[in-house]
Amino acid sequence: MSERTSDSIAPAGLAALAIAGAVGGVAVVSKTIKSSRASAALSSVSPSSAARFLTQASFGATDSSIADVQSAGFQGWVANQMAMPISGSHLTFVENRINSRKTPPNKPTKALLFNESFWLQAVTAPDQLRQRVTFALSEIFVISILNATLQYAITGAATYYDMLAANAFGSFRTLLEQVTLNPMMGVYLTYFANLPANPATGRHPDENYAREVMQLMTIGLYKLNQDGSVQTDGLGKPIATYSHDDIAGLAAVFTGFSWYSTNPIATGPKQTFYPKLGLLPLDPAAIVNPMIPYPVYHQTTAKSFLGVTIPASTTPDPLGDLKIALDALFNHSNVGPFIGKQLIQRLVTSNPSPAYISRVAGVFNDDGTGVRGNIGAVVQAVLLDPEARDDTAATSDTFGKLREPIVRVTNWARAFNASSVTGFWQVPNTSDPMLLDQTPLTAPSVFNFFAPGYTPPGTSTNAAGLVAPEFQVVNEISVAGYVNFMQSVITSGLGPPPPGSRIPDVRTTYSSEVALANSPADLVARLNLLLLNGQMSAALQNQIINVLGSVAVPTAPPAAMQTALTQRVQLAVFMTFASPEYIVQR
Repeated sequence: MSERTSDSIAPAGLAALAIAGAVGGVAVVSKTIKSSRASAALSSVSPSSAARFLTQASFGATDSSIADVQSAGFQGWVANQMAMPISGSHLTFVENRINSRKTPPNKPTKALLFNESFWLQAVTAPDQLRQRVTFALSEIFVISILNATLQYAITGAATYYDMLAANAFGSFRTLLEQVTLNPMMGVYLTYFANLPANPATGRHPDENYAREVMQLMTIGLYKLNQDGSVQTDGLGKPIATYSHDDIAGLAAVFTGFSWYSTNPIATGPKQTFYPKLGLLPLDPAAIVNPMIPYPVYHQTTAKSFLGVTIPASTTPDPLGDLKIALDALFNHSNVGPFIGKQLIQRLVTSNPSPAYISRVAGVFNDDGTGVRGNIGAVVQAVLLDPEARDDTAATSDTFGKLREPIVRVTNWARAFNASSVTGFWQVPNTSDPMLLDQTPLTAPSVFNFFAPGYTPPGTSTNAAGLVAPEFQVVNEISVAGYVNFMQSVITSGLGPPPPGSRIPDVRTTYSSEVALANSPADLVARLNLLLLNGQMSAALQNQIINVLGSVAVPTAPPAAMQTALTQRVQLAVFMTFASPEYIVQR
């Protein structure tokens, strides 16, 4: 392939141009890789094809995970991953850290305690597919510990993430219900302690969750065909999936749910529905348990939404009404293409073909055994689809996605076997645009760090009708910040130094890479496999090899030789991570 400026690359080429400008490089379209296809025999899975698969299915390829995929094959690896138990509990980690910090349970706790747990599992946990899918789900079913209340309920945030992990391969209907009853979602989207309508005062139930559960978590704004295309009316206008009346009817369902209690009291000075001392309950158990119904506060008038009507009743039935509402959402024809496309975007490519979306949506509708909403089957369909497994897609201008910042750093940590000196993975908040502009569970709004339909305005991507979601966190500041941040991480490590040390907590020695540094070509070949799945262009390979050759390696003393070899490795790693070819996942 000849070199092309990023203006001709869609959807991810703009990042290539931005990073290239920051480091003085040029955007290069990755070369074709001729390796195994999904239909090939398991033994034919090449290292580069395995590494590419792991880029989509994990937080980054390692020597051992590449070998695992080659041994088991794509489908076998997925099956093995889904059979693994959950690695660990974020709640347990956070509680242990709180206890070790001797922080009373009702006092503010640092939001970074969840961050530590996230990095520990994302980098070191063996159940990598679950870890990666959980992260994807957290960007669809969004809560954020930037919320003024949630930042003081970090055990609740940890429990929420544990809940997503537990459902990563389970039933979408179960996940939807557990998200709905989770108190962190209740507080974040303000339907916690939601009161029924009162015609005398003009009060209406809070509509926030009713709107967002439809718009962002299940059916979207417009009616869809199975292939994700928008249905239109006779005038060619998109057909809305819901109206404000649907929102109002659904909001009435989400009334009367509040804090868990072993002795729920709806009214009076000791009521547990809405503690008078503040939004957080006095009982810490309420933060980590699903909300419970308080029937006296549940609206009993008729509730109509999405073609369903729950008749008026003299006896409040909050759980019965909730079941009817969630069943209606779950069974809506939009859910398969709407959720399926987002999972494809988070794992594989920003602009899947209509046929790809249709195949994945079909699996959501029926996993082959008559079961609807089997998330595990959907994930398998996303990763094993011929469009995902076609290695020649690396040459397509419309295939691929921008690697989001968190994934880039986990990739570094996993590829080079980074470890935490303290064992706590004390990664700081990286939300500053001069760092990564992203930290787990800290999205600026319910719309996530980036919207699935975002397209950079005034670009060829936009003109082509394509989307590039991750570009919503790309700007001049974040591009420069990323390059500077990664230079520091690659050369020094990540996080604050442990007591008595000047070296960051998360670090690596690059032992395997230093052993190759006397041969720049061999070193670059290794980085090509681990970081670019064998897709590194000849131009970039030669550029790195030439630069490494300028770093002289003395033959003595040994310490000086080791320092020079390490510098070669760090320079090669940095040039790779700053390259347009790495920033764009193919």
